Amino acid sequence: MNFKLSVVAMLATIVPGVISGPARAASLSDAEATFLDQLVTASAVLEQRCVGFEADGAGGVQLGARLLGSPNAAMAMIDAYSAAIKAHDGEGYDPGKFRPEVFEAAGKTFKRVRAELIRDPRGACAGYGDASVDRGLLRRY
Repeated sequence: MNFKLSVVAMLATIVPGVISGPARAASLSDAEATFLDQLVTASAVLEQRCVGFEADGAGGVQLGARLLGSPNAAMAMIDAYSAAIKAHDGEGYDPGKFRPEVFEAAGKTFKRVRAELIRDPRGACAGYGDASVDRGLLRRY
């Protein structure tokens, strides 16, 4: 599955940071769920190779920082999403960054968005792609 390519594209322009923090709760906060949904949606647009869109890594961190309160919190969610993708693909991942609730929520969002992108490629690419541009996760080329 090309799912991991989407995250690689999303993360390629982001300088990874070292994130540490307290133990995580068993569920996502509303802000985390919102950011994750938007991140997964943008990566699905890239995974389906919607024409005219590319990752805006700095914009993704800025969006996450606004929603979650800091760039470190944004990077922690991006790292958790990356770990979820690696776990899904059977690759090695940092267990300290893996969050089961991210794995579950990301999987559900990705399946929903991908199904729509397959069912209506032109309309869904435009809708999801433009929304991701407006949020700063993607940019047009």
